[in-house]
Amino acid sequence: MTQAELRLCSLLLQEHFGDIVEKVGNSLLRTGPRPLRLLVGDTGLLPDQVKKALCVLIQHNLVRYEVQLRGPVEYEAQSERILRILRYPRYIYTAKTLYGDPGELLVEELLLHGHLPMSCAVARVADRLTETMEDGKTMDYTEVSGTFARLADTHFIQRCPIIPEIPRSARVPSPPAPALAIAEKDMYTVPRLSLVGKGKRRHSCDEEEEGEHKAKKQKQEGRSSETPPDDGIYWQVNLERFHQHFRDQALVSAVANRMDQVCGSYLHFHSGTEPFPLQFPIFPIQISSEVVRTMLRMSEVTTASGASHTQPLSSNEIFRSLPAGYNIGKQVLDQYLTLLADDPLEFVGKSGDSGGGTYTVSILCRNFVFPGQEQFGSRCARIFRLLLRKKHLEQKQVEDFAMIPAKEAKDMLYRMLSENLVSLQEIPKTPDHAPSRTFYLYTVNVMAAARMLLHRCYKSVANLMERRQHEMRENKRLLEKSQRVEAILASMQATGAEEAQLHEVEEMITGPEQQQLENLKRNVSKIDASENQVDETIFVLESFIESTVKRP
Repeated sequence: MTQAELRLCSLLLQEHFGDIVEKVGNSLLRTGPRPLRLLVGDTGLLPDQVKKALCVLIQHNLVRYEVQLRGPVEYEAQSERILRILRYPRYIYTAKTLYGDPGELLVEELLLHGHLPMSCAVARVADRLTETMEDGKTMDYTEVSGTFARLADTHFIQRCPIIPEIPRSARVPSPPAPALAIAEKDMYTVPRLSLVGKGKRRHSCDEEEEGEHKAKKQKQEGRSSETPPDDGIYWQVNLERFHQHFRDQALVSAVANRMDQVCGSYLHFHSGTEPFPLQFPIFPIQISSEVVRTMLRMSEVTTASGASHTQPLSSNEIFRSLPAGYNIGKQVLDQYLTLLADDPLEFVGKSGDSGGGTYTVSILCRNFVFPGQEQFGSRCARIFRLLLRKKHLEQKQVEDFAMIPAKEAKDMLYRMLSENLVSLQEIPKTPDHAPSRTFYLYTVNVMAAARMLLHRCYKSVANLMERRQHEMRENKRLLEKSQRVEAILASMQATGAEEAQLHEVEEMITGPEQQQLENLKRNVSKIDASENQVDETIFVLESFIESTVKRP
């Protein structure tokens, strides 16, 4: 684990869970798997504090435990899972895009709490949606539970592993820590619950205090509420399914950028003796990308997250699943599939001839795009692509093939060499490695370049987070004052105060302070947007590295 990753993980844990959890998590990240006794000694915290921090981390799947054959239970931090916290806003926004407000809030609640029972998640989301509605309107539980079921059917959420049932007759000593497991067939099975009810609005402060006193009194008297019908069945967000969706969207976008206009021109001019009566101009709507999107949608649940290709689909199945608005004939579809299969980038591959031909979508990343075009310019990008294609070239060959003057080519190669984007390999003719009798070949170590860029992205995100924290610390007093004024205004509006009174309270924040607040909000918004953009680059690089390692 690099220092940049360790620093970013520590910042994420501190921002989302506080100093104590960050201290425990940082200790596990630095030292590896450790038992509770060594964790207490290393962190200098009280045993109860370490236990509670571990409970929080395990609840959010950021730490896993393992029972050793001889010895205590050891805890291990999941650094990859901690780094996924950075992608939480993207998960939530994707759920909102696909399933609306109920889907957004369901995913947000599950990410916020780690895992929840279905009944609890539905009730929380219904209450939150009711708060945003007009007076007199409420959100029904059945609508939210329907969205929950759709999220489970498309595998965006899944059940958490549970403790297997042990027969009462079997006398087995209980292990130091339970081993959790779940059958694959039960992972996405939604329990049949009759959730009847509507969302509730928050009460006034007096009613809330009265409700809290009632709850405490009931707890003291031992009167607990009824056990929920799905007690013991917990759900969590399936992050790999979201990553599969992001990857599919990237594939569709790549096909649209490369193939659509080419396919449209080709079909118009090369469709036999007469052109097909297509309902679009020479450069049509994005049909190639729609074909690939349809294939990915058909196999989104049946394709494993680590698979290199989707499940084979026949041409007839693809034709029947295409959206009705495109009006694509079977013959036109076959030509599009043929062009996609013949493309050098191999977005689509043909795996058989049954059913009009069977096709798969290749999920592996096949190419590495030059990452420093803005920093180094288009000529460096040309040299980089040339080295990718030719593998090994001398400096003179680079000058000739790239058609760049010798002085400029030499300067560009050395700049990229200093940034580790290209590497230099020596091939001596004699054992003494004399420079006059040695070939110096430039090449691109793609994996090393990708890992270097990934390291820089982690460092960039950590810098952005520290900058945002600095901005918040510098303006802490002003933010607290703004929050107090907003709270006073809200309470006065609830009691029906006059406009003059409200205006007088608003003037507690002066003009310069208001300008400072606006500048702060603008700067924090830019930092948040930059974090999301860097995370998109991180996802592309991680996907490339993962697919390259798995590539046969």
